[in-house]
Order: sequence, then structure tokens, then C-alpha cells
Amino acid sequence: MLLPDQMLFAALITISLAGAMLAVLLDRRRACLTVPYAAAALSSAIALILSLSVLLGLGDFTLALPTYISRLGAFSLHIDRLSAFFLLVASIVTMCVSIYSMGYLREYRGRYSMGRMGFLFNIFVLSLYMVLTAGNAVLFLVAWEVMSVSSYLLVMYEWRREDSVSSGLLYLVMTHLGTALISTAFVLMWTQTGSFDFSSFAGIREMETTSGTMRSAMFLLLLIGFGTKAGLVPMHVWLPKAHPAAPTNMSALMSAVMVKTAVFMMIRCCFGFLGVTEVWWGLLVLLIASISALVGVLYAVAETDIKRILAYSTVENMGIIFIGLGAAMVFQASAAGDPMANPYLGDIAALALVASLFHVMSHAMFKSLLFMGAGAVVGASHTRNIEEMGGLGRKMRYTGVLFFIGALSISAIPPLNGFVGEWMMFQSLLLSQTISDPMVNILIPAAVAALALAGAIAAACFVRLYGAVFLARPRSEHAEAAKEAPRPMLAGMYVLGALCVLTGVLATLIIPVVDSVSASMLGTSIASRMVNGLTLITPAGDFSYMSPLAVAVMFLLLLPLVYLVANRLGGSQPTVREDTWDCGTPLGPRNEYSATAHSQPLTRLFGQTVRVKVEVAETPSSSPLVPARMSFRREVEPVFERYLYDPVSRAAISLSKRISVIQMGSIQAYLAYIFVTLLALLVVFR
Repeated sequence: MLLPDQMLFAALITISLAGAMLAVLLDRRRACLTVPYAAAALSSAIALILSLSVLLGLGDFTLALPTYISRLGAFSLHIDRLSAFFLLVASIVTMCVSIYSMGYLREYRGRYSMGRMGFLFNIFVLSLYMVLTAGNAVLFLVAWEVMSVSSYLLVMYEWRREDSVSSGLLYLVMTHLGTALISTAFVLMWTQTGSFDFSSFAGIREMETTSGTMRSAMFLLLLIGFGTKAGLVPMHVWLPKAHPAAPTNMSALMSAVMVKTAVFMMIRCCFGFLGVTEVWWGLLVLLIASISALVGVLYAVAETDIKRILAYSTVENMGIIFIGLGAAMVFQASAAGDPMANPYLGDIAALALVASLFHVMSHAMFKSLLFMGAGAVVGASHTRNIEEMGGLGRKMRYTGVLFFIGALSISAIPPLNGFVGEWMMFQSLLLSQTISDPMVNILIPAAVAALALAGAIAAACFVRLYGAVFLARPRSEHAEAAKEAPRPMLAGMYVLGALCVLTGVLATLIIPVVDSVSASMLGTSIASRMVNGLTLITPAGDFSYMSPLAVAVMFLLLLPLVYLVANRLGGSQPTVREDTWDCGTPLGPRNEYSATAHSQPLTRLFGQTVRVKVEVAETPSSSPLVPARMSFRREVEPVFERYLYDPVSRAAISLSKRISVIQMGSIQAYLAYIFVTLLALLVVFR
């Protein structure tokens, strides 16, 4: 007989599958806009209950599944504190996106199959939950593959658009390359344990028979495999293509939740399975993460496609998350190597991991909010080019306010949740000065500089984005005629906007829960030394402290004061309305400060990293000084694709053409190949 928590998970699976089937049956009916997403929201609510029950101390939970091949181990779904935390984040975002989808997908009705979208949406959500709860490597890979294929089909949902097809194919190739490396790492773990169960993999860190070389090989395979899914540079090329090509509800889930599965498994594998014993593992992660944060935000500030801006911002934020993860690995390995050198290193490692986990939660909330806001403005303005928007703040007041909250949070403005995670990350990095390793002393300050620079550019990026989209005058007829988003879309955004504020202001209540997740991996709890009432304190002495609630109260008190002072100073003066001096030319949208002009100083400064190609064409007229027509074209050069992936692609195609000579079309030749192969196998394995 199933226990209550097992019945809940069985209900989650049943409801998701029922939602998928109902989507197919209701394909051409209006109910297809609501029923599948109501099912996804309900299954997400069940996942939310399950995760909270584990995080609140009711114990881990396991649901055994039928296993037909005993050699593969026992198939089971297991929720411990780590998987419960990621399941909580995923379920909150998925529930909001499901509600949002009921309003967003109206524009697709009659043009694309609603049944296909509902079916794939529910399958994707179910596979996502199974990835986060799988207790067996084979079951994990099956769920991982279902998640990858369903998301690929959703990226190609708008198949009539050429960029959707090409972006989907690139995503499919990259995700399967990553899966191949992950599978290889799991096979190596199986050779050490004799089982594919994750519970047996956890014994590798205690095995003296597993050499350091073998552990390092597993780590590198996992880093590249999961780094591809996370969008770390240089494996990131699929992300800014696939996420914008997908419908916005899927863009929100992919950028906010799906990429976090890579973080989840890196924490599970490095701290739970292998044990972090090598300092260079963390230093390598730090280096890649720092480059990813800078490259992601620099490309974001150069783009004019609103969804590509947000996609590149995901690359940046995944870099920030991995900076915290890499720092935790460095400190943990240093503490294990010489525990007497700095007794606080274990605490600092825990602080770095808590910061990384907190930013996982924060990024999931504000990035899904921003993507949902982007979907609303794209639907209203019928373009993804921010240069053709403008003035939407007056037409879409609620969307504008909610997008503004997301922009503040992603820019790490206190007291929102984006600020709290980055503040803790800075503290952990700045507390590492006692480590004597010269490489640590070089890379940790470099990571601090990269984190600070990425944060500053991110703030500039979202000032530019918000201003170009919501302020000034409309730059197109569609922007002029824009209307507010439907209520279901606003409802999903309202919840996430409120959570961005509440999880920042009430961070002192949330951090003990996050610390319990970190402690389950590191064995070190710092909540009692880090949270003092409503104040956050660094655990390694009184290095610094901060109270998010006090900051929020200060802002609430200052805003009315600023308003009163401004009103008193300017209220007694008569207001005269006149046209702005315009040099004899009527002012209009063409006179506005554009997003391209706003980002030009930064793109010029970092021109070696972000190459922007500009073409200006002139049509001559009778006057040599005044051309009849001028056209301006600006394009961000795909540096990584052109100089890294294209040469590899050309080499692979060339090699394939040379190898193709063995394909003669002769049955006798093929039989000869098989015979020679069998002889070779008999000789090798006799």
C-alpha cells in the first residue's frame, strides 16, 4: 500500500499524463487553452507540497518504480533536501508559467496545433520533475532525454519560422553531445561501484581504490556535459538561439528552470558522489564561470532582440551561480587538504554554496518574470526588436511595473532577492584571503572583479532595456496601438513579482532552509551564526552584516520624503507647457535616444570581445553633401560560432566525405566489413 507522500507523487505523474492526453483530445476546442495548463498547475502544486514537506523536516521520500532489468539497478524517485529545494523552485515557476500560458497561447490558436503544445508542455514538466528526483543513473538519463527531446520539439513549435528550425537542430546536437559525456561519466562510476543507483555512487568519495585520475576524468566529463546544458561559455552557443526561438512560456521555463538541472547535478555529483578533494576543480569552474558571466552580459548589452537579451543574461547569471559553486569547491578542497590552516574555510565554503543556491532561486523567479513580461510586450508590439517599441509603459502599466521589479532584481538592487544572493557571494569570495595557494590568490580576486563588472554592466543593460521598451514615445504603429496583457498572463507575473520582493526582504527566514540544503552536501551548517534576528552576518567573524528588511523600510521611508521635498520645491512655481526647441524639426520617435546609442560606449570599450559589424549605405543625389537615402545595418558578430564551432564543423564534414568512400553500395563489401569486425572482436575478447 502506498504511503501518503507516495500517493501524491503517483498523482503528480497521473495528472501530468492525463493533461498531455487531454491536450491531444481537445486539440481543436477552446478548452485546450485551459485544461492542459490547469493540469500542469495542479501537478506543480503537488510537487510544491512534496518539496515543502521534505524541507520542513518531515524526512526524505522514495517512490519505487517497476524495474525489468535487474542489472540496471532499482528504479526509484527520491526526494532529499537538495532535490526538494530545486523541486520547490521548479514547481513555483512552472505553476506561474502554466497560468500565464492560458492567456499567452491565445495568439497561436488557429495558426499552430494547441494539442501539440499542451501535450509537450505537460511531458516536459513531468520529465523535469523526474530529472530532479531520479534515484538511478539510467532512469535519470531516460528522464533527461525526454526533457531534452520535448524541449527541442517546443523550440521548433513555430516550425514555419526558419530560425526556429535551425535553432532547434543546434540545440538538439549540443544537448546530445552533453548527454553522451554525462553517460560516459556515469558508466565510469558504474565501473567503480557495480551499480547504477545514485545511492551506490555516493560511496565513491569514500573509496580508496578510485584513483585521483579517475575522479578527475569523471569531473571533467560532468563539467562539460552539464556545462553544455547550463550554457557556460564556450558551450553556450545554443542558448541565445534556442530560448528566443521557442514560444515565450517555454523560454521562461527553459531559462529559469531547465538550465538549473545542470546546477543540481553538478552539486550532486561533485559534493555527493565524487567528493571535492582537488583545488584545481574549483579553480577551473571559477575561471569558466567568470568568463561566462562577462561574455553573457556583454553580448546582452549589445543585442536589440528582447528575447536574445534575456537569453544572454541567462548565460551571465549561470556564470554567477557557478562562481559560487566553484568558490565552494575551492574552499572545501582547501579545508580538506589542511584543516588547521584556516578553521573558517568550511564555513566560507558553506556560505559560497548557500549564496549559489539562493541565486538559483532568485534567478528562476526574476528571469521567468522578465521572459513573461517580454512575451506580453512582443505580443502587443508584434516585434522582438526593442528599437521598434517604446512608450509601452503608458499602454501596459501593470506589465511595465512588473517588468521593472524583475529588472531591479536582476540588477541586484537592494532589497530584492537578486541583491541578497550576490551580496553573500561577494562575502564568501572576500573572506578567502588566508589561503596560501598562489593560483587561488590570483583567481579569487579575478572572480571578484568579474562579478563586480558583470553586475555593473547588467544594471546598464536593464536600464537600457527598460527605457527602450517602456519609456519615451512609441516607435511603431503596433507599439502605439498596444494593449495590456490578458489577466491570466498578469496573474502569473504578479505572483513572481511579489516573490522577487518577498524573498529578498524576508531573506533571513529563507536562508536557514537553504543552509539546511547546503549542510546536507557539505556537512557544515552556518545558519545559527549567519542569521541574527533580521540581520545577515558573515559566519567567519564580524566581517560584514546587512539587514534586507531594514533596507526595505529605509526605502519606504525615503520615497515619500523625496516626493514631499520635490513637490514642495517645485509645487509653488507656475507650470508652463511649451513645445521643446527642435531646430525647426518636429520632435518624434526618430529623435529619441535609441538602445543602440545607449550601448555604444560599452560595445566600443569591449570591441575585442563583442564585435559589432556596422554597415552604412548611401544613395547619392544631385547634391554631393546630402544623400537621397541612407540605410544603417548593425549586427553582432557570432565570434564563438565563427572561430570555434565553424572550423570544427568543416573538419567533421570533410572527414565524413573521406570516410564515405567505404560506402560502396556493395552487399559483399558490407559483409566483409562485418566479418573482419567479428574476427577483431574475437581476438580482443577471446
